[in-house]
Amino acid sequence: MKDAILGWMDRLYLACMWISGIGILLMSLIIPWGVFARYVLGSGSQWPEPIAILLMTLFTFFGAAVAYRAGAHIAVEMLTNAVPAAVRRGLALLADLLVMALSLFLLVWGGKLVIETMGQNISALPWLPVGITYLPLPLGGLATLAFVLEKLAFGPQHHRAVVRFDHNLDAEPARDL
Repeated sequence: MKDAILGWMDRLYLACMWISGIGILLMSLIIPWGVFARYVLGSGSQWPEPIAILLMTLFTFFGAAVAYRAGAHIAVEMLTNAVPAAVRRGLALLADLLVMALSLFLLVWGGKLVIETMGQNISALPWLPVGITYLPLPLGGLATLAFVLEKLAFGPQHHRAVVRFDHNLDAEPARDL
């Protein structure tokens, strides 16, 4: 059962990573187009800025979930390294509970924000409901909440091969060419 759950969590992790990565890639293509259109072509497009903001929201909240599972989130180690190990474990649990509370906040209030703004449209993109632009908040909160619950139930998962960027280096020894 544990292996099945962790396998699904690996899939969720990869999905969040791909969503975040594609979001930042598209944003890095759209912003230069907006600058090019405005300053070279002389006619600024209306759509690059709102789409870039949507993509930034997308990669921020899904990227935060990825960073949490990978153990790459911001941590103030100066304080935690100065306290005894038992206190350090308590601080780590407190941090996880605070992340869980934030994730629940994003899930509940972000979901309400999505529902409340679904009938409104962005002026530059009349085909796009405002609620869609806020969708990364509850979805990213849900993914982060899943990773917090996973960590509380099974411990940190940043050692898993799917999380480590250097896992291929362990599988094959380096070859001289």
